[in-house]
Amino acid sequence: MEETPTGTPVGVDDPYDHAGVCDHLTGDGRCRFALDRAGDDPSFAADRRAADYDCVAADYDCVAADEDCEFRDCPHYRSTTDGRECVRCGLEEVRMAHEGGARPLLEEHHLSYGGGSDRTEGSEPSHEITVALCRWCHTKVHKSFARVDDDASPDPEAFAAREERRSREQAEFGFSSAAERFDDG
Repeated sequence: MEETPTGTPVGVDDPYDHAGVCDHLTGDGRCRFALDRAGDDPSFAADRRAADYDCVAADYDCVAADEDCEFRDCPHYRSTTDGRECVRCGLEEVRMAHEGGARPLLEEHHLSYGGGSDRTEGSEPSHEITVALCRWCHTKVHKSFARVDDDASPDPEAFAAREERRSREQAEFGFSSAAERFDDG
């Protein structure tokens, strides 16, 4: 199983099995990294410019050569979570807009960490790949042998925290006049 730089498990054998499309991919199949951040990697940007900024995974040179290009072939591939629900137990996020100190129910969990351009020749690219895990599943994955793809149900505490937030959210939808809200008795 893959591990974090500090040696704790991340809960998967291959992070790419859980990765989505690249965060840099535009709606028309071009590489936003090469378009917006050409100065960060000029040779990469030049290669993408020569290919009309096509994404590495959609590069027509790969298709023409019958090569199977994937996102992992790109040195700048990054797939980060949208954070809407826990990928392990399915707990949905409920954020409280006006409670700045409220800890989120879901956390970003790194399956792989970006390594930048300091890779050695022939080494596997190191890409940032994250998924959303609820706080309870996140703890289980890092402190035990729990896996991200386990068939799990939300922890009772997680379910209770979500329902408590939903109740407060529903209470905000109710109407009460200013006189009722600010009645001094």
